Amino acid sequence: MTDAAKPTPEAIRQARADNPKMRERDLAQQLQISEADLVASYCGLNVIRISPRIETFLTEIEALGEVMALTRNESAVHEKIGIYDKPIVGKHACMMLGEQIDMRLFPNSWAHGFAVEKQDGEDIRRSMQFFDAAGEAIHKIHLRPNSNVEAYHSLVAKLRLDDQSQSVELTPLAKPEEKTLELEKLDAAALRDRWTQMKDVHEFFGILRSFNMTRHQAVQVIGQDFAWQLDTGALITMMHDAAQAQLPIMCFVGNRGCIQIHSGPIQNVKPMGPWINILDETFHMHLRTDHIAELWAVRKPTKDGHVTSLEAYGGEGEMIIQFFGKRHEGSGERQDWRQLVEALPRLMREAA
Repeated sequence: MTDAAKPTPEAIRQARADNPKMRERDLAQQLQISEADLVASYCGLNVIRISPRIETFLTEIEALGEVMALTRNESAVHEKIGIYDKPIVGKHACMMLGEQIDMRLFPNSWAHGFAVEKQDGEDIRRSMQFFDAAGEAIHKIHLRPNSNVEAYHSLVAKLRLDDQSQSVELTPLAKPEEKTLELEKLDAAALRDRWTQMKDVHEFFGILRSFNMTRHQAVQVIGQDFAWQLDTGALITMMHDAAQAQLPIMCFVGNRGCIQIHSGPIQNVKPMGPWINILDETFHMHLRTDHIAELWAVRKPTKDGHVTSLEAYGGEGEMIIQFFGKRHEGSGERQDWRQLVEALPRLMREAA
């Protein structure tokens, strides 16, 4: 929608008042605006526009104490309660390596920031929300009852911008470059040669770039000794089995600006309509199972033996969510995780 066709800030706020229980993301879609447009319409009221400077945010947010970190994409929401600690700041990529808050952040995608206060009965709910250039949410930090509110106000004051207008200038972002080469034309043999020589799973991204190939294309052509397709219902089976066995897993959910990670066992796996949820004390995950078009088990070599992941893809081949067995660098993969994945029901294929 062009700026001229967008509803005015006043109209946006009226729509919010008329739909007080609707989630911001859903209301924004209904109004055909971005979520950043919706939040910005409250600047000067209960919202302050702040700089999305990751280096300041990362190095000072630990002072807030316990908070809730939220990262999502269209199909999965990842929430972790804990303290932001152990930051590593880089020009192109940053990390937060705390025991609870574990993230990878990509500064070039952080374009807009807001500090938001909402009245909730007698309480005030406070958050910091960051968006990409198109107004899509990248990451949000929600204060908890025992968070340090004074430190929050100090950080907001430090990041506050002079521009407090109620509209936000957005730039449409192109989808990741389409790799349109037909699968049968991909060099599967060369890919297998590089794949088998991997010593670290992080080498995988360079391999994809060198072949101008998407992750989804790679798992389709690498061969079933390295990647095999599963029935999409196997993801829920994995969650229940991991919870019952108290098997520590890693769960990755990300978007173009942030990847958030949970490491540890899970306990409370609850279905709710199309959603499957993990509702634990410090970790909540919400996944739209009806958005999963394909589920793959993927095996990558490392210097410590191969590592097995479970990867869910959407209808356009985009990664929705990824799971591993919890492991430490320099140690081999857990046998119980490997056995769990290998026992999951594979997709039945029609006979040729």
